[in-house]
Amino acid sequence: MQPANYLLRLGDNPLILGQRLAEWCGHAPVLEEDIALTNIALDLIGQARLLLAHAAALQGTGDEDSLAFLRDVEGFRNVTLVELPNGDYAHTTVRNALFFAYQCELWQALQASHDAQLAAIAAKSLKEANYHWRHSADWLLRLGDGTEESHARAQAALDELWRYSRELFTDDEVDAAAARDGIGVLPSSLESAWAARILPLMEQATLTLPAATTFCSRGKSGYHSEHLGYILAEMQFMQRAYPGAKW
Repeated sequence: MQPANYLLRLGDNPLILGQRLAEWCGHAPVLEEDIALTNIALDLIGQARLLLAHAAALQGTGDEDSLAFLRDVEGFRNVTLVELPNGDYAHTTVRNALFFAYQCELWQALQASHDAQLAAIAAKSLKEANYHWRHSADWLLRLGDGTEESHARAQAALDELWRYSRELFTDDEVDAAAARDGIGVLPSSLESAWAARILPLMEQATLTLPAATTFCSRGKSGYHSEHLGYILAEMQFMQRAYPGAKW
């Protein structure tokens, strides 16, 4: 069951962030970004489908749809960072930069997974993650090193979200088992490469890193913020209202 649990973590992150970014559809500050964020959301949902389908096959029950639409809050294993509200565009941009820098390093490492299917998913997802990273990094530079207001908004977002990035690199028994079996990697092993992406970007964007804190969210262990329940209420409504519906 451990490999399936590891895959749930990998799949839930893009599933929930994809749902969040889809909320920008029709609401982004300019039309080009409306399209860009919607396309990123679609990429993430595609990644989630592949990963959750693989997890369901390993569990021997259900499929990607049942895992997405029939689990309750405590069954989800995404990090807290991806379930937080979008906030303003600076808030979304900072969150995307923090997360997609991590995704780039994760997919790069998972291309060497002993699970051939996961390695193939990682290779495909890495191409998408590189684009997602460039998009968020470009916008963070514009906002951080832009006007007085855009800088203030980007700094406020970083001050709020930085502490949640710690969870991305916290190891536990699920991570350790996946790494020991050659299926996954220890999150902590990705932190230095992530920092090598993020820290120069923050400096270029003239943003100041918040002070270190002992806070660590625990979403990937099933302890979520109040926000995830609202996401699932919207995402799962149709399946809950009409169980087993076919289109």
